[in-house]
Amino acid sequence: MEKSIEKKAKRVFNLIIVDESGSMSIIRQQAFAGMNETLQTVRTLQEKFADTEQRVTLVTFDTGHTTWHYENALATDTHDLTWDAYNPCGGTPLYDAMGIAISKTIAQTTGDDNVLVTVITDGEENSSQEWTLKMIRTMIEKLKKENWTFTLIGTDNLDVETMARSFAIDEHMEFCQDNAGTSAMFARERRSRMRFNKCLAECAPMPTGSFFKED
Repeated sequence: MEKSIEKKAKRVFNLIIVDESGSMSIIRQQAFAGMNETLQTVRTLQEKFADTEQRVTLVTFDTGHTTWHYENALATDTHDLTWDAYNPCGGTPLYDAMGIAISKTIAQTTGDDNVLVTVITDGEENSSQEWTLKMIRTMIEKLKKENWTFTLIGTDNLDVETMARSFAIDEHMEFCQDNAGTSAMFARERRSRMRFNKCLAECAPMPTGSFFKED
């Protein structure tokens, strides 16, 4: 009698890194709501694509702390953040936040996994102690060859395209740092995340540079 071979679920790691520096306070409500809506989207993806295993790491950061709201958690084990979980203050150690979060995710994944890294910020690097731009770029260039997709989302006071290019990130989006602009950005990101997972399910990778493109 032949043994049945259990099909292993395709794992999708959702690494979400969100700026919690002081300047984000003007869109605190929208950023807070957007993170929760993103968590809801990942849970929906788990239901919609049952043959995948959606995992979530959600990190927020400023000069005073790096908060791991979720670390390599099953989507079904996540729930919405409470209001006091996100309190913008301090500076923007962007390189350190990215370096620490990506490094930890590397240790949790294999070459068979798909990883979607989302970085959201309203400011440029100003206070990292351990990681440099060169170190981050080198790591990203390597991981892009290993089923990792990186997206950078920044406010319209930044040159987001140039900033993304400096990291070797191909997928980027700019948004207006007000209530309507922030809400629209998170909505567009969620739609893009849905399309990304649909492409994975159909084994049809999204063309480079098209992550945020909509018809």
